[in-house]
Amino acid sequence: MSFNKITEQSSNHNDLEKKSVADIIELINSEDKFVAYAVEEKLDDIKRLIECIENQMKKGGRLFYLGAGTSGRLGILDASECPPTFGVSENLVNGIIAGGDKAIRKSQEFAEDSLTQGWYDLKKFNINKNDSVIGIAASGTTPYVVSTIKKCKSEGILTGCLTCNPNSPLSKVCEIPVEIVVGPEFITGSTRMKSGTAQKIVLNMISTTLMIRLGKVLDNKMVDMQLSNNKLVDRAQKMLINKLKISKKEAKKLLEVNKSVRSSLKNFKK
Repeated sequence: MSFNKITEQSSNHNDLEKKSVADIIELINSEDKFVAYAVEEKLDDIKRLIECIENQMKKGGRLFYLGAGTSGRLGILDASECPPTFGVSENLVNGIIAGGDKAIRKSQEFAEDSLTQGWYDLKKFNINKNDSVIGIAASGTTPYVVSTIKKCKSEGILTGCLTCNPNSPLSKVCEIPVEIVVGPEFITGSTRMKSGTAQKIVLNMISTTLMIRLGKVLDNKMVDMQLSNNKLVDRAQKMLINKLKISKKEAKKLLEVNKSVRSSLKNFKK
């Protein structure tokens, strides 16, 4: 069944090849300004999705992002940032892309058209009813995503979606749809632009809010971040210096012993 894809509508701007650099970037910026407002209109849906995923995670569940192309890459990006930022297991938030890891860097022809591969990819993780799956597809029609979300729902797994077309096939098969309608793209059909920006914003909201709710942030600080480079070690030292009113030397020693800001705060003795 066909429906009206706003993401495929003709751009509001014509004769782009005749415009100057200044004109092009001004027009792109003017289009991008609509994205945050489009997200704002759907905060209630995003809230509902986050709250349901939180409930599942507190039962021991994991979160899976599932997408193809740009949508899949954005899911992988968001998932990959959770362990270093919040110190969680690499298995808690997972990004899966049609075509596998090869598709992260290079498009895999027709991978997004499979009606069975997505469920097979999830089964590799021993997907279960405590888990949650968010299908990401700007169009809301990607077969790899739609078929997998439909299968997940039939298996009693919590399903959500992130799309940029209203009333899409993807929205209709999932439990909690989030539809961020940003209008036609600057270049007709190029959903890596406004649609991709909208997806990135919402994914940031989902993962960050979940991590806060799971206790991975103290005040406004990433106290469980992995100390994997000098910049992060320096940031951690400053957190301890400001919180505990100690010297840099003392902060450095605490981190060497405790390996994290949270543990350092917990084990600090005056």
